[in-house]
Amino acid sequence: MNILGISCYFHDAAAALLRDGVLVAAAEEERFSRKKHDYEFPRHAIEFCLRAGAVEAGDLDYVVFFEKPFVKFERLILSSMQTFPRSHKVFRESMITWLGDKLWIKHLIQKRLGVPPARILFSEHHLSHAASAFFCSPFDEAAILTVDGVGEWTTASLGVGRGGEIKLLKEIRFPHSLGLLYGAFTAFLGFEVNEGEYKVMGMAPFGTPRYQDEVSKLIRVGPDGGFELDMDYFAFHCSTDRMFSQKFVDLFGTPREPGVYFFTEASGYPTYFGEKPGNYAELARQNQHYADIAASIQTVTEEVLLRMVRSVLAGTGLRRLCLAGGVALNSVANGRILRETPVEEIYIQPAAGDGGGAVGAALYAYHMALGKPRAFVMEHAAWGEAHDAGAIETFLRREGIRGLRCDDEARLIERVVERLAEGKVVGWCQDRFEWGPRALGHRSILADPRRPDMKDTVNVKIKFREPFRPFAPSVLVERAEEYFALPEAARHYPARFMLYVVPVRPERREAVPAVTHVDGTARPQTVRRDVNPRYYRLIEAFGQATGVPVVLNTSFNLKGEPIVNTPGEAFRTFCQSGMDALVLGDVLIEKPLT
Repeated sequence: MNILGISCYFHDAAAALLRDGVLVAAAEEERFSRKKHDYEFPRHAIEFCLRAGAVEAGDLDYVVFFEKPFVKFERLILSSMQTFPRSHKVFRESMITWLGDKLWIKHLIQKRLGVPPARILFSEHHLSHAASAFFCSPFDEAAILTVDGVGEWTTASLGVGRGGEIKLLKEIRFPHSLGLLYGAFTAFLGFEVNEGEYKVMGMAPFGTPRYQDEVSKLIRVGPDGGFELDMDYFAFHCSTDRMFSQKFVDLFGTPREPGVYFFTEASGYPTYFGEKPGNYAELARQNQHYADIAASIQTVTEEVLLRMVRSVLAGTGLRRLCLAGGVALNSVANGRILRETPVEEIYIQPAAGDGGGAVGAALYAYHMALGKPRAFVMEHAAWGEAHDAGAIETFLRREGIRGLRCDDEARLIERVVERLAEGKVVGWCQDRFEWGPRALGHRSILADPRRPDMKDTVNVKIKFREPFRPFAPSVLVERAEEYFALPEAARHYPARFMLYVVPVRPERREAVPAVTHVDGTARPQTVRRDVNPRYYRLIEAFGQATGVPVVLNTSFNLKGEPIVNTPGEAFRTFCQSGMDALVLGDVLIEKPLT
């Protein structure tokens, strides 16, 4: 039985193919269209999934959309009416956009795929999130928590999964949303909503939560984690272009200008920003105010999530937890949930945001609508497109690119380790690209974590990122506990997907300074030999050569672009950046190019 799941029309459109309950392929549209966070109908991702499964659209038994468009449209209409006339622009734009393709998804799927109406199903947004976590997990029974901006009406749900069934027991409804609360601060701090939340999370350790009481004025939290926002501080429910109101500004001050360099005394002023300004001290002081606000909203978000988790664990009597929704990508909060609640095991699949709804929709249909038994655990994130040796060779020959082919894997790894140990930055492009926003050793840029200056080096050469954003370590799973406060690291699925922030052990911080954040933490990826053998052997060899079984890993992309997919995209990014070497499958390419 072939089931195609689809998510689109908000952000991170995606498709996923399930065969007899087992995932075959999953990818976000941005990897093909090259439009970051592409939200349009995922035509290219669907075509890839069908190719990967060697099926035609006519062979699909069901196509499942991840939410119910008419219910979402109802929310837009009713919430606009409640705040009219302030919301007249929201109402007008809703009419313009939703009376097109967004509302008529069933007809669009029929038209694009030729699938008859009886084979097109619809899940609910938060049920898709819940299914994407629980049905991908190894748990037969678990508590479930989903938290994001908003689905149809729901912004958060608590429930339980048992076998092939999920029951969502409680929900919080729009406009009361933890995701939109965080989004309002993301906008206030000068970042793009649904894109810059991880920047707020990275900025937070450079501040102190001195505005925690002020943030708490915006949200009333009950003992069970239920909450309400004070809507006088917000505008997202009645505006097309503003997340917060003047009352918000009166409380927190002037919003930070987008695109302005961020630095504090603690972060320093990186060389790639250019010459230090004459009023550096004043600018650093202003930025410290924004860092303190970031720390405050991060702390409040963590505290609300901790209360919600404790409530769902107490209410269900369970100690295993599945998390989903965009807020589940807040890896700092996830680390605290692991350490500070009664939870024993957590599962978060790597595309926890809306893109992951494509997988969740397909799994919902297979298990809950059709009653089929479970047969799948998402052990890894490599569900995207691969380009084999023949495709790489064809590309290199066509473009006249010279590279060193290493048919002996051990020799290839030896050469890469030599270059990393010399302080060079290496692009690493292998096998199928990753599902979700993290590069996990298939489309990665690698560097030596032992060098204190490597953060600036990678930023100068490739990323041009804000200095407050940390780089992540990939570590052999058996050695993870030597470097990071992650007991029993091998049993933690989120750590496979880089979804925990945990303390770096104090005695190891000098050994891996390039991946240790200002607060002494890191977001490690644990690498297993049976899941990604080549990447494992590379880190193992680096450890044997240097004594440190850890590499710095960041996503293979330039600032503002999606992570690369094809050999051509990888090579173009290599040429446009200061990377020193590129590995495409078995081929090592180095600069200067000849």
